[in-house]
Amino acid sequence: MRNILIIEDDIDFAEIVRDMLEGYDYQVSIVNTCETAYEILKTNQFHLILMDINLPDGTGFEVCKELRAVSSVPVIFASARTGEDDKITGLDIGGDDYLAKPYSLKELLARVNALIRRTYGSESEERVYQIHTIRVDVANRTVQKNGAEIKLALKEFDLLAYLCAHPNKAIRKEELLREVWGIFSEAEIATVAVHIRWLREKLEDDPSNPALIRTVWGVGYEFCTLV
Repeated sequence: MRNILIIEDDIDFAEIVRDMLEGYDYQVSIVNTCETAYEILKTNQFHLILMDINLPDGTGFEVCKELRAVSSVPVIFASARTGEDDKITGLDIGGDDYLAKPYSLKELLARVNALIRRTYGSESEERVYQIHTIRVDVANRTVQKNGAEIKLALKEFDLLAYLCAHPNKAIRKEELLREVWGIFSEAEIATVAVHIRWLREKLEDDPSNPALIRTVWGVGYEFCTLV
């Protein structure tokens, strides 16, 4: 099931949108401030975010800028601000679509479906990696170990997915930083090592002697499926 986050200060309106989306098998969460958006994004993964611009403690533009530093999750701006400058700003800072209020629920659903399909592909194209006791479902952004779900932060999951896509290959830290955090990210190379350590703590049977995510000295890391 796809998870959608609605960031909207009009709770009554957000609940109408949620009810509609849940009727089409989406799982929907609602927050109404920048602060609560930051908090939920720290511990939860979403397939798409529906973002208002005018929020009580800031703007959706600010949230999107922060989000783009760590995630490529699709973002649809939905706002009563319909000026051309606002639309350009929303798209320039990393928004994938811009929907002007008022809009029909049918149009919203069509845009959500199209963006989900474009980003994650059809069900038949979904990637699932099974490595020993670890199961990584890229499309649904879930990880299981021995059948129990493991909670990963946004960048932890993105890093793991990249490693899974390049098994048994030594990958340089610089490549991981570029491909996972993005070429415009201000993150430093040490960030990769920190996230590798966090992944090991959650996935390895013995994090001090990792068997899955191995260090290749002088190069970077290797996700080993030949344990």
